Formats: sequence, C-alpha cells, structure tokens
Amino acid sequence: MSDLKPRIIPFIRKPHVPHKKVLRTRYIQSELGFRERLLVVVLSSRSTLNSLGVAVNRTLSSHVSRLLFFTGARSPKVLPGMEVVSHGDERPAWLMYHTLRHLENHLLSTYDWFYVTQDDSYTNGYHLQDLVSHLSPGPAVYVGQPMEFIGGQEEWRYCHGGSGYLLSRALLLSLGPHLDFCRSDILGSRPDEWLGRCLQDTLGIACVANYQGLRYVSFALPRNVDVEAIDGAVLGSCVSVYPVRDAALTYRLQRKLSQIRLHRTYREIHRLQNEIRNLSSLTPNGEASLLWPVGINPPFSPTSRFDLLTWEYFTESHTFSCPDGAPKCPLHGVWRLDVQQVLDEALDQLNQRYHPWLRFKMHRLLNGYRRFDPTRGMEYTLDLLLEATTERDHVGVITKRLSLLRPLGLVEILPMPYVTEATRVQLVLPLMPADVSHVAGFLDAFATNLLDPQENVALTVLLVYDMGSSGQEKDVFEDVRGMVSELERRYSYLHLELSVVHTELPSQVRLMELVSKKHPMDTLFFLVSVWSEATTEVLNRCRMNAITAWQVFSPVHYQEHSPEVSRHSFSAPPPADFLRDGHFDRLSSSEFCFYNSDFMGARSRMAAEVGAQEEEDEDNGNIELLELFLRHSELHVFRALEPALVQRFSLRKCSTHLSGEGYHRCVLSTLEALGSRSHLAMALFDQDQTNST
Repeated sequence: MSDLKPRIIPFIRKPHVPHKKVLRTRYIQSELGFRERLLVVVLSSRSTLNSLGVAVNRTLSSHVSRLLFFTGARSPKVLPGMEVVSHGDERPAWLMYHTLRHLENHLLSTYDWFYVTQDDSYTNGYHLQDLVSHLSPGPAVYVGQPMEFIGGQEEWRYCHGGSGYLLSRALLLSLGPHLDFCRSDILGSRPDEWLGRCLQDTLGIACVANYQGLRYVSFALPRNVDVEAIDGAVLGSCVSVYPVRDAALTYRLQRKLSQIRLHRTYREIHRLQNEIRNLSSLTPNGEASLLWPVGINPPFSPTSRFDLLTWEYFTESHTFSCPDGAPKCPLHGVWRLDVQQVLDEALDQLNQRYHPWLRFKMHRLLNGYRRFDPTRGMEYTLDLLLEATTERDHVGVITKRLSLLRPLGLVEILPMPYVTEATRVQLVLPLMPADVSHVAGFLDAFATNLLDPQENVALTVLLVYDMGSSGQEKDVFEDVRGMVSELERRYSYLHLELSVVHTELPSQVRLMELVSKKHPMDTLFFLVSVWSEATTEVLNRCRMNAITAWQVFSPVHYQEHSPEVSRHSFSAPPPADFLRDGHFDRLSSSEFCFYNSDFMGARSRMAAEVGAQEEEDEDNGNIELLELFLRHSELHVFRALEPALVQRFSLRKCSTHLSGEGYHRCVLSTLEALGSRSHLAMALFDQDQTNST
C-alpha cells in the first residue's frame, strides 16, 4: 500500500452550462442516511377502522414513532390523529400486496423494521420497542408466531397475522421484484398465508420465532376471558394478544399492562433505595449522608441571594403568586388538579403509615407551600387539619405538617439546533408614526449584522398611516423613505419593498394579510419590531425552527433595561458584553417566524370558524399572531429564549385597540423593561436621599 499516491481531480466547469444548486437536506440525519428504527403497519377494514382501529391508535401510537393504517375501503373517513392509507381494494390478499408495494415505494429508505399487525390484535408497545431495539436490521428475516400451511411442506411456516410479525428492511428489498409474480400466481384468502407462501416460493424464507437470542411471544386470548385474571408475568412478556373482539377489551388490556409495569417500577425503586441505604454505611458520613427521598437529587443550593427559590403560598382554591402580578388568583385547570392530587396523596400516605392504629379524614388545608426545584421537582409543605379515629373509635382533631415531593421524570437536555441554510428570510418591519425616530438604529444594525455578511435576507417596510398622520401636509415618513433609498443604493443586491398602509387598527394579523398576498406560499416570514437587533444566529434558528405545516417559531427576545435606571451612578458596560442589562421578555410576542402557507391556512380557518360579525370583531386590532396560531391552527407553536435577539429600551405606548389580556401584557412588559427590582430600589433610594436634602 506504500506505493499508492493520491490523484487530484480538478473541478472544471463547462462553459455555457447553467450552474445547478446543490440540494442540502434539512437535517443531518437525512443527509447521512440514518433511519428510524420501527414503523408499525395496521391492516384494517371499513367496519373496524372507527372502533378497533381507534383503540389500537390510542394504545399504541404513543410508543412508536409512526403508526400507519391500511384499508381497502374507498375514501374512508379519516379520524383526527390517525394516518390512513386507502387502496380501494377490500380483498385481503390484495390489501397485503398494495401495502407491501406502498412500503417499498415510500418508506424503505426511512425505517429498519416494519411491524405488521391487524386491528383485532393488541400490541404491547413497551415490549415491542424493547425487542426491536436489540435486533440487527441487516439480514432478511421474518419474525413472528410460526404456523403450518395446510397441505404445505413440513418445514414451511408463515407468521400468524393476528399475532403480528416483523419484517426487516433487507427482506422487503429482496421481496420487491417478486411481488407482481406473487400477486398473479399465488391464491390465498388470508393475507398472512399469502405473504408467507410468497416469501417461501420466491426467497425460501420461513417464519421464525427466535432470532438473535430473542423470542417473539404472543398470547391467544380465550373467549369471554377476565382480563384481571390473566397472569401478569405472561401478559408482560408478550408482544401481542389476540383476538381482541371489541375496543373496550383493548383498553382493559392496556390498563392491566400499565398496572403491571407500574408495580414493577415501584419494586425496582424500592430495591434501589435499599441498595443505596446499604451502601451509605460505607461513605465517610455514614447514614447521615442519606437525603430525603432516598435516590433523589439533593436540593438546589443557591450561590447568592438572587438564586433563591421562592415558595408559593396556596390554599385549596387560590394561589397567592400570580403570573400577572396580582396578589391573589383562583386555581384553575391542571393547577387545581395538582393541589387536589397532592392532598389525596398526603392522606393516603398517612393512612398507610399509621394503619391500623389510626384512620385519618381530611377536614381542610390550613396552609400550603410549594416551589419548583429544577434539580428535584415540585416540593410541597402542607399544614393539614385532620380528623383522627383510633381502633376504639375515639375521634379527635389534630394538625399535621407534611413534606411531599413530586419528582421529575426523565430529564433531557434539548440543545438549540444551530445550522446554516440558504433559505431566504423575508423580514417584515411595521412602522407607526411614533417609531420614526428609531428607524435609523434598526437599519444600521440590520446592515451591519445581516447585509455586510451577505445573508440571504429581504426586507419589507410597512408604513402604517393612522387617521392623524394621513391628513398632514408633510409626510411623517419622509425621512424613512430617504433612509430606505440610501440602503438600496448601498446594497444593490438587497430585495427591499416599501408598502403603504392606511388603517386605524394595525394588528399583526391585519398587516400580515396585506404582505402575504404579495409573496409565494413558501415564503419564510420573520416579523420584527423597530427596536429589534437580529443577527445571523437568529436567522438560522428561524430557518430551523419554522417547519412548513408543522411548527411556527416565536423567539423570546432579550429586553434591554432603561440605561438611566440600570446604569444609574455606574459606568456603561463594555461593548463586548452582548447581553446588556435586561431580561427575557416572556410577555411579548412582537417577533414571529412562520411560513406564508401556514399563516394563510390559519387565517382561512379563523374565517371559517367565526361568523361574519365575530370575524369583524376579531379584526379590530385585538388579535396577535400568537393567538391566531394557538386558537385557529393545529400547528406547534414553539417559544424559546433567544439571547441573540435583543431589543433596545424605549418608552412605548400600548395600543388601546388590543384585547384586555393583550393590553395588560403590554403594560406589564413596558413596566418590567424599566429595570430590575434592585435597580428600581436604588433609583428610589437616591431620589429619597435627594428629596430629604
């Protein structure tokens, strides 16, 4: 090998041949050819899709990455949350043929294993995922519950369809060229027998129950069986249970299996806690090093007084720490359910600990405190007024203080994706007459951060004239037009649009309606404000987190505090300090990133869901994009802190046309932008000192 020399192949571009743009995939997983582990295929029919099919979807879809239903019915009614493929041929063997052909044409490049089952079979999603995760997808293999052919050779076996079976990707690749032969030459009334004979005749592959040291186990369910009487060990080790004759039986099996796994988890927790207690005697501090609860992370230790985790006081009906700053607000929804669950759990724990000497009954909650510890979970301290009954039926009232912890489950760190893509981002900048003095700062930052590095961006400036500015002799946006012309002259490659809007109610939705009509459906919009400073990182995350027909992105900008308050009697921070004195403004949604097709779809749906009069009321400047996508679309609305998106401080006036909740959020956002509590306290202290002298 030492005599090998590298050979350099120069790139020679042919003249008069247009350059072809290199197509880069959106995710590195697709570019490197990574495949998902498992796809579940469910064979259904017209009569069972809306009953058994729905039950399978509800019990299995949360365990797998994708669940596909195949049916021979023509134009079946597609239910929400179900992905249905209709072939229009209800013959069972032909349904199997069309299903395999669909997998070959569309899904072979995406998945390693294909699990095929019927909607009258219950699948243990936990055990199926565990089984597939230990299998190698390399060879052509056919795994399931082997059954003998009627009149076939002795060693021939097919996998029973009710039990479900696994097909490897290599098997389907080898079977593809022979599907048409099997369709014309093999007769069969059952899809599982037809597939087994096709594999046996063309590839010589029979069904196996054991593969790579793992065994595929299924359970034949007797008629009129009592689910609670089934042995938990047998049910827990099965991949599938068949036949399931009604949807209610599917839900009972799911409940039984969940109980089995829950008890197994509790036993494992107790085993690990006992092991930790035994090992604690070998530590330097002995059993004193044990923390409560055993095996849970220790409480968060603050490094300064600014890191303290505050306790929230609550009762059974109200909390005294409200998001909007109010001193008291009622508990609703999941928060009220959370308090009720904690009280029930506290009473159950007391009765278990003091049984049979005492029985407790809840009178009321005297005091409740809770705080969220990011290293442990939600901690509770409860003062309960209880009625205690002894074994001799003596009754007394006592007060008991309890500490409880709702620990965190599986904690994952989700890194913010950072990619560079060539998708053009169309920035949309609405300007009101009051914003004219801030335009120069925005355009300077826009040119420095995005145009000088030659980012693939375009800019649309909306000049919004209200009734007061429309009748003036001098154009209030005259200076803005000059700045825009200068920007076009300096950057000739910039796609810049200047639009004029006359309206008294400049809502985000109404302004975007005017812009969206002038752009293609695949345009990626980034709505910004005149105080925003966007960078290349923001554009890349906008491109990555806005996904057509799936997700819109609402970045939470970093709001700069008032320099007069935050830097009072202090020197200004160095320019290298990217995050100035400020905070992340969770109350504002002034920036938004979305595709034009998603906006038009949500807008059309809003028009269809509300009447003409109601729609007119909605358009009265009181609806924002965040409300539009939350109320009138099924898109995922992704909000995340964005440190690369900074807003400069400026005293802003909230529009009176906003809804009550929107106006309240705007006022709170403006007040919080003045400064932190320490800055405001220092400013008040200096003012008091000045007044006293």
